[in-house]
Amino acid sequence: MPVLHSVIHKIDKKPDGSPAVLILGGAEQVESQTRDDLMSQFNENYNATTGKAWGFFHHESGAHPLSGWLAKYRAGGSDFLEFSTIAVEHLTKLMEESNLTTGGHALFCHYLQGMTDYLVIALVQETEAVTMTEELHLMTIKRLDLDHIRLAARINLSEWKSNPASRQYISFIKGKNGRRASEYFRDFIGCQEGVDGPGETRMLLKAFSDFVESEDLGEESAREKTNTLVSYAMAQAKLGEPLTLDELSEVLDDEQPKAFADFIRDKDYGLSSSLPPDKKTLNKFRRFTGRIDGLSISFEQHLLGSKVEFDEAGGTLTLRSLPTQLTDQLKRAAA
Repeated sequence: MPVLHSVIHKIDKKPDGSPAVLILGGAEQVESQTRDDLMSQFNENYNATTGKAWGFFHHESGAHPLSGWLAKYRAGGSDFLEFSTIAVEHLTKLMEESNLTTGGHALFCHYLQGMTDYLVIALVQETEAVTMTEELHLMTIKRLDLDHIRLAARINLSEWKSNPASRQYISFIKGKNGRRASEYFRDFIGCQEGVDGPGETRMLLKAFSDFVESEDLGEESAREKTNTLVSYAMAQAKLGEPLTLDELSEVLDDEQPKAFADFIRDKDYGLSSSLPPDKKTLNKFRRFTGRIDGLSISFEQHLLGSKVEFDEAGGTLTLRSLPTQLTDQLKRAAA
């Protein structure tokens, strides 16, 4: 993950209502292992953070100027330090207008992941930690709290340039708590939500369940494909990357690499060709299986409470919306 440019500024904002004090970084962070380790840890924690959303820039305006400054930097009209300085000045102004009491270290970083350009902008708090001196004395120090990232956004610069019509080249932390803070930070980025990650993931899993049913797969094959889908989607989520339907389709079946993708398109599920996988939704997509005395049962966890109801006291399952093929067989047997 080569870091191309990195700058850290500080916004000192006290809870007593006094004006924010902006302390500008006078230069870019020098190339060092410490800088690279910082960004590697930030990315790892950011990817693991739940509650993210995906979107795209508003049209550049006085209310949303960041995309214009970013485009100027990308075109060579300003250097990275100039870009980050004008951006953090705007961030400080918005913080004052929002009457928010917490400042922090404003981190700006332009880096490469593979062949893709990314820009990260985050407001990181400080926390205290205990370390040991060479004389074996305990000492309290302050460190950047990368374990609790609340205000951050990551812009896929390559996607923004090559596919400006995309609605998911920006990811940002939506935040369950401190909604005002996350909204003011989103306004600073100039981003609007474009893709519902959990909703898209749920629809993908619905399409997969329909696909498995239509293919009339055996229990072992269905479980194997389910595990393959979850593993691939989780790996993409860990990288902070979207999954693509074509690639997922190939992973599911190398002998018929287009089967699942064609099924989705033919049935018109309305899914994007690539979508950001939601880990919380994926974690619920597990398969229960069991076999006893000629009875084989297999179903996905998310069906509990809807198509499958479990009575723990009676040890029974109630099934709804049975497959047509099964009901036809039962009707013939009853006749």
